Amino acid sequence: MSRLGRPPLEGLKRQLRNRRDHLSQAGKGDAGRPPRDSFVRETYTMERDEARQKAREWFEKFPKAAYWTQVESWRQLPDQRIEFTMRRLPTAD
Repeated sequence: MSRLGRPPLEGLKRQLRNRRDHLSQAGKGDAGRPPRDSFVRETYTMERDEARQKAREWFEKFPKAAYWTQVESWRQLPDQRIEFTMRRLPTAD
């Protein structure tokens, strides 16, 4: 069995460099702002059980296979509530 070496990183480095160059050439109002995409996002802050229920509602209303629905990010706040962002496509194909 052969051992695979690390993949070459030059392609990734080039992509990152091109993306940074593109962002730095954007208008002054775009500086520091992530690129716009077509996803719809909503951020919630709720108790843990409520947060789970809200995420389930999203997955039921916007099925993952059609809308690419996902919990984009989440964190537990000091008061034990959960802050999370749901993401989905605006329409299904």
